[in-house]
Amino acid sequence: MSTSTTIPVTAPHSLYEDIFAMMLGAGLCALGIEFLTYAGLIIGQTAGAGVMISYLSGYSFGAVFFVINLPFYALAYFGMGLRFTVKTFCAIAMLSALTEIVPMFFTITNVHPMFAAIFGGALIGLGVMSLFRHGASLGGIGILAYFLQEKMNIRAGWAQLGFDAVLFAVAVFVLEVDVVIYSLIGAVVCNLLVGINHRADRYMGR
Repeated sequence: MSTSTTIPVTAPHSLYEDIFAMMLGAGLCALGIEFLTYAGLIIGQTAGAGVMISYLSGYSFGAVFFVINLPFYALAYFGMGLRFTVKTFCAIAMLSALTEIVPMFFTITNVHPMFAAIFGGALIGLGVMSLFRHGASLGGIGILAYFLQEKMNIRAGWAQLGFDAVLFAVAVFVLEVDVVIYSLIGAVVCNLLVGINHRADRYMGR
């Protein structure tokens, strides 16, 4: 008796589904970043580098995040194609805009750093998953992580966690130790959500 497994064929997402998922993903990430930045924390990946540069330079996160992602578009285009690159560009633009808009409508008056780390990291993780599952990323390390999962079956969450370890090792020399510890907790929550739930052998969406 044959024991071969048939891989199910999935229909690609519609344009409407992609737009909705990307808006939701960018919105969740912007809300998570609002929690973290209010508590003075950073998140991992390229967004974390953007937040740290924003703290040190005085420039807004939205502007810094948009600029530092520009060199990564070449990797996106040649590694994943034009469709992925355009979606990623749109997701980054939406997040950059939303991080400027959200504070106009949502104000945090008090939040404990641990709460901000856990729930901010969870919101960002959910947002990143929404983008990944619709063929987009938030640029930078997200592009590399998506590439490694799609081409080499290395889970995106674990790849991002490895980069975060390096980022937070550097952050120890720039930020207060307690800030780095809380930020690391947020990054672990974010990447665990992505690493456990977004798997090439489980999710077949396109």
